[in-house]
Amino acid sequence: MSDIEIIAMANLQAVLLEPLQAAYAVHQRLHETDPEKFRKVAPRIRAIAATGESSISAELMRQLPALEIISVMGVGYDGVDVAAAQARGVAVTHTPGVLNDDVADLAMALMLAWARQLPRADRFVRAGQWPAGSMPLGRRVSGARLGIVGMGRIGQAIAQRASAFGMRIAYTARSAKADLPHRYLPTAAALAAQSDFLVVITPGGTGTRQLIDAEVLAALGPQGCLVNVARGSVIDEGALIAALESGAIAGAALDVFDNEPHVPQALREMDNVVLTPHIGSATGETRRAMADLALANLQAHFAGNALLSPVPEC
Repeated sequence: MSDIEIIAMANLQAVLLEPLQAAYAVHQRLHETDPEKFRKVAPRIRAIAATGESSISAELMRQLPALEIISVMGVGYDGVDVAAAQARGVAVTHTPGVLNDDVADLAMALMLAWARQLPRADRFVRAGQWPAGSMPLGRRVSGARLGIVGMGRIGQAIAQRASAFGMRIAYTARSAKADLPHRYLPTAAALAAQSDFLVVITPGGTGTRQLIDAEVLAALGPQGCLVNVARGSVIDEGALIAALESGAIAGAALDVFDNEPHVPQALREMDNVVLTPHIGSATGETRRAMADLALANLQAHFAGNALLSPVPEC
């Protein structure tokens, strides 16, 4: 183990924590668990190991005068004040690419689970209700209209899978992508009006906060389903609950929430909503690949080599 000291800003999974501890002197969440000890070690901290849910403010960075790099195990990094890091000359890295397939798989699974009522069907069989009669009919996914909000790597992976279902695909993004065959619409509301399923996979942050609001949900309409595998902040959660309760939309399938791990009781009680606990990248294979890349970025930095996956701003 080297004498380089780093701080873990979250409860890191063993797949990342164990190799970090083998390579560096790791202080775990001292800023939360032992503020006095944190103040003592802060001047020696050279790196932060974080997850996509970590909050790393300018004020926190100010307390770490020796900080050189923030390595995020996750594709999202909206909790990091990247501008403050840049002003300090602190590198910020993340782990894009390695989780595309898992998140895209889950987006399709959520669409299918909602449309074919899989959670409800499972409860129906387990409760012994089948002998009394059949369940209500579900919805067809094949051939349906799919709108994708955000057409980056994961959005394109979702589109690839949806194409195999014969879905009619359109998207919105910051700009049209000339190399894609899918129809581009300039706003989320315009896209929603042309969609049966609206899948959200845009980055989080202030620029997309509550992008999916009451106007977008009204455009999606009473037959539409909202699927969110992006960030909870991208959805106006209050507007979503109101739309679900009023029948303004037919339902939702959600992997992310605005105040995780706390999910509004109203959502938990609705039969027309499928809920999962932020498991988009939660397979052993992908979490290992994410951990490997997060560690490799730290190793590259301290070896004086080029970073493998800096965030776009860096």
